[in-house]
Amino acid sequence: MERLNVYVDGFNLYHGLHDSARCRWLWLDLIKLAENLRPQSKVGTVRYYTADVLGQPDAQSRQGTYLNALDALHGDRIDIVRGRYQSKSKTCRSCGACWVEREEKETDVNIALGLVTDAVKNDMDAALLVSADSDLAPAVRAARELRPNLFIAAAFPPKRFSKDLKQLMPASFSISPSKIRKSFLPPRVPGVGSDFCRPPKWRS
Repeated sequence: MERLNVYVDGFNLYHGLHDSARCRWLWLDLIKLAENLRPQSKVGTVRYYTADVLGQPDAQSRQGTYLNALDALHGDRIDIVRGRYQSKSKTCRSCGACWVEREEKETDVNIALGLVTDAVKNDMDAALLVSADSDLAPAVRAARELRPNLFIAAAFPPKRFSKDLKQLMPASFSISPSKIRKSFLPPRVPGVGSDFCRPPKWRS
């Protein structure tokens, strides 16, 4: 049975899930999803690339609960890799209004490093990218140069697609709603000292 590592672009996945079902699909078990997407593979490590929410205490709390639930349920099989958000001031040229936008940083680089490092270590037979970000194409090419026989495919989040990644990895596919619905975490995940429950906002 092939050894599979999975690389989840949290930002890309979140927006695909949210655009499809608002908050109802966010309580997602990434290990179970990987197993449902590649049932013939032995899922090793799922690396989840994300960044801590800033300036929104309620959203930050929900994110923390989710990450803690993943860690409590799957432990060493989940590797949560944090990037960061960078604040940028914007000004409307028409009306002069000013606001601050937060741009997610480092995810592409972190995924590239993870994929290439794992390819060098030779601890997997296959890699699955959960993303539709074409900026990951150079990392795929680098991993293939290091491991010509390494199978790599992309699983595109709902409402996301990359023609460039599809051409580079013909075995790439879109994640169906049925796979999502089969891959939720339990409503309550036991933890050390406290349980982690699906946030009410994510139930409807």
